[in-house]
Amino acid sequence: MYEFAVSWEWLSFGVRWLHVITAIAWIGSSFYFIALDLGLRKHPSLPEGASGEEWQVHGGGFYHMRKYLVAPAEMPEHLTWFKWESYMTWISGFLLMAIVYYAGAELYLIDVNVLDVTPTVGIIISMASIGVGWVIYDFLCKSPLGKSSIGLMALLYVMLVAMAWGYTQLFTGRAAFVHLGAFTATIMTANVFFIIMPNQRVVVADLIAGKKPDPKYGVVAKQRSTHNNYLTLPVIFLMLSNHYPLAFATQYNWIIASLVFLMGVTIRHYFNSKHARTGKPIWTWLVTAVIFIIIIWLSAIPGVPSEDSEEASLTPHETRFASAANFETVRDTVQGRCSMCHAQEPVWDGIIAPPKGVMLETDAQIARYAREIYIQAGRTRAMPPANITGIESGERKLLVDWYEAAVKGS
Repeated sequence: MYEFAVSWEWLSFGVRWLHVITAIAWIGSSFYFIALDLGLRKHPSLPEGASGEEWQVHGGGFYHMRKYLVAPAEMPEHLTWFKWESYMTWISGFLLMAIVYYAGAELYLIDVNVLDVTPTVGIIISMASIGVGWVIYDFLCKSPLGKSSIGLMALLYVMLVAMAWGYTQLFTGRAAFVHLGAFTATIMTANVFFIIMPNQRVVVADLIAGKKPDPKYGVVAKQRSTHNNYLTLPVIFLMLSNHYPLAFATQYNWIIASLVFLMGVTIRHYFNSKHARTGKPIWTWLVTAVIFIIIIWLSAIPGVPSEDSEEASLTPHETRFASAANFETVRDTVQGRCSMCHAQEPVWDGIIAPPKGVMLETDAQIARYAREIYIQAGRTRAMPPANITGIESGERKLLVDWYEAAVKGS
């Protein structure tokens, strides 16, 4: 059974790799087409229906591109669609969510001090919350409020702030940030699946039928694409945040998440203005820097200590490892080699928060992170970094034997 832990780790790595690859492809194409659209130039010699053109040079060649605001007069022989980058990013992201946060719900998803629910209930809440964002957002876009781009973005921001706070009342800080990213990414992918692609299919069908397409389909698709453009950078931040507890595991984590969305807007505004050749608003970088400094300050405010009931009752998972043979020796080894960093108040110079929010000070904490200890410090030499605490080969073998014996005995 202990081989399962190694296989599961590789499965997580493989799906994460796929998620990153597809995200790069989606984000790259999205940013490129936004930049291309903003850089289009109009002149009298353009053919009928063309709203602008752009010349670009790359890879030793020149590219001549034209955009038709509605559609060309005739259907092109070859038409490239951009959709699977978005779909596969969401699919791989959901698989990664299931592998890490659903399969490991007791460890990564649920914090009984935040909301004491079973893993099944936590997973149901997770999936329901991810989908509800699209329903609300789509309703707002199709309502009269959707005619005001600024008003609509303001309402969307209010919804994201509310979800940032709400997720911190449901899950662990780490899971809250990842869920906020998934919540936002679901809106973005749903924009592609339910709005942008169907609208493009209607236009193509009209061309094939010899009818003149209605320009409203392109207008709506462009609005949703613009929203995706401004939401991309915050999603990347939220997905990376699980490596940085100063972001997700501090008292004002939901405010930090809310401010990240503002930084996404200021950064994209600079590049969008530059690509549209309407100026280079350098002030956006100053605003971004100020917001980031505020985030740093918020992360450094001492948190209010919360009651920790983990020692009162161990879960069956924790009991299995805490009662295994040689646990006392394992505990001494972990506390001696790991807890100077993995503590509520780390004593190692330069470490001000436990890496990834993992604390290894108590029996319950050590038992809870048994698989991570086994992989990081037993099976591999990833921890301690550069073996700075001098863990010996015999101690690593002790950790391996302890974990495998506990798994075999279960």
